[in-house]
Amino acid sequence: MHDAFLHRRSFCRLALALAAAPLARAEAADDGGSFGRWVHAVAAYGPPKYGADFTHFDYVDPRAPKGGTLRLRNPDRRTSFDKFNPFTTRGNSPAGILIWMVEGLAHLAQDEPSTMYALLAEAMYVEPDLSSISFRLRTQARFANGDPVTPADVVHSFVTLSGKEAAPNVQTALAGIERAVAVDARTVRFDLREKSRDQLFLAGTMPVFSRKWGEGRKFSEVTAEYPVTSGPYVIDKVDMPRRIEFRRNPDYWGRDLPVRRGHFNFDRVVYRNYADFAVSREAFKAGEFDLFKEYGARSWVRQHKGVKWEDGRIVKRSFVTGYGQLMQAYIINLRRPLFADIRVREALVYTYDFETQNKTGVFKRANSLFNNSEFAAEGLPSSAELALLEPFRAELPPRVFGPAFVAPRTDADPSALRRNLLKARALLEEAGWQLDAGGTLRNAAGEPFEFEYLSPREGGLPDWEALLKKLGITMKERVVDFALYRTRLQKYDYDMIAIAGGDFTLPDASTLSAILGSKSADEEGNSNFRGVRSRAVDALLAAIGRAESMQQLRAAARALDRVVTWSFFQIPDLYNNLENVSYWNRFGIPAVQAKYFNADTYFTALNEFGPWPLWTWWDKRLEGKA
Repeated sequence: MHDAFLHRRSFCRLALALAAAPLARAEAADDGGSFGRWVHAVAAYGPPKYGADFTHFDYVDPRAPKGGTLRLRNPDRRTSFDKFNPFTTRGNSPAGILIWMVEGLAHLAQDEPSTMYALLAEAMYVEPDLSSISFRLRTQARFANGDPVTPADVVHSFVTLSGKEAAPNVQTALAGIERAVAVDARTVRFDLREKSRDQLFLAGTMPVFSRKWGEGRKFSEVTAEYPVTSGPYVIDKVDMPRRIEFRRNPDYWGRDLPVRRGHFNFDRVVYRNYADFAVSREAFKAGEFDLFKEYGARSWVRQHKGVKWEDGRIVKRSFVTGYGQLMQAYIINLRRPLFADIRVREALVYTYDFETQNKTGVFKRANSLFNNSEFAAEGLPSSAELALLEPFRAELPPRVFGPAFVAPRTDADPSALRRNLLKARALLEEAGWQLDAGGTLRNAAGEPFEFEYLSPREGGLPDWEALLKKLGITMKERVVDFALYRTRLQKYDYDMIAIAGGDFTLPDASTLSAILGSKSADEEGNSNFRGVRSRAVDALLAAIGRAESMQQLRAAARALDRVVTWSFFQIPDLYNNLENVSYWNRFGIPAVQAKYFNADTYFTALNEFGPWPLWTWWDKRLEGKA
């Protein structure tokens, strides 16, 4: 069943940390000496791993040869493109632009949580009260057209991306920043509306582009013009809507920086878009492109094998990542009256048979909002968690104050599934739903229990549909193309969808507020797909945003986890801390693997970690050649 949809990244890195009751400050602020002075790196908590004199990151090989061509497929559901602007709503841009062309003032290291190193900037200054962060630009920083990167360009990028012409999720991502100010010829300062660590990293990784890109036109109308950016690659050839080719800029300004050494080893990167994943898998086997990240568990087990794997021409490998995993789940739209009753939502959780669906054993059950991390709730709430939860006790489910949530299983014994369905039936009856003579579940008004599962991919959920039918519930799958799917998500027009929450190193209020914050529930184009409106959730999001130590962050995240899971805002599905990849055996690979990476991805609204294989591998056929 898990081949029925992709284990996909969330669409956006987003949003706004909301105000709430102050978080108790039991521990001293832990800035690792990064605040109150000009530094080469800023860490969320504690000191950065690499000192000011570092020469390269541990997960690269600075001696990697340059050259060759990297051939890739579309890494997400976009099967075509019709514009080159990745920051606006209408149309689709090529996935590769944000990976290969766009840079921020700082770069996120891939082997430590939430630490950024100066990139376009040479140094950063954080006010101790987190009211602002300043960046002193490198004199050598250049856009691909040869123009220097100036504070005016940075200010223009911020004003544009936070303005009404940018996509709503991009606007929301920057909503916690009040303004960008050009201080002098080399310095730009971001004044923060929300004084949190999250906002420091949003400012540092905000994409920067030239004022000349689309000059004199509305940003939403800048579609056909190539972006004027500072990254290592430029667009070379385009066969719209299916193929785009990037060329490494021989004059790339940052190639010798420690934060770039060992990166970007291919002369050319070519993307070809395929309309179907099955077709693209066969194209990979035929050698049309070099690397295939597999999302489907059954496909990983059954399709990634054969003579070419056996004789070593293709390598099959599962890379373990250190990312925390936000919950992949079947999202219930709380805006629908059908799902208003918590007993109804809990009943649906009992109808889902994860263990049978996960026949391959590739995936793990998601029991937390923060899987694969220390931020998942454990046991009973700590005193610090209770201090955050108690003000909202009257409006929270009582189980929030008990043991951490664990999803019901169906493999404990042969009768486990039957017990779960009986529990679901009892909950539905308590909520006023009864079976009629024809076996249809109806409420007091005589309305049948029916809902639609919206999906952009064929496959369906026949096993789950059959179990629901036993209770008199009808789930209808509607498959639509990705463009319509995205439109309906932006308008929150669905009953149920399947969404993966994405990866994280540390929980951040910006992303979580977009997913769960009350403000984003009413903003079309945002990511509160559940439709959560909760004072308690908003307060805990604010606590996460204001956390000054790992202890405070952990307490706030675990408290939020309890509220989200025990409120049954979703039907938990799975997570996976593996990147399952087959690749043609023509790559040189660094000896050290990055901890935080995606094998084959696209950046979201603002810059995140890069794809470690794409950025740091090389063509091993060039080894030893001059």
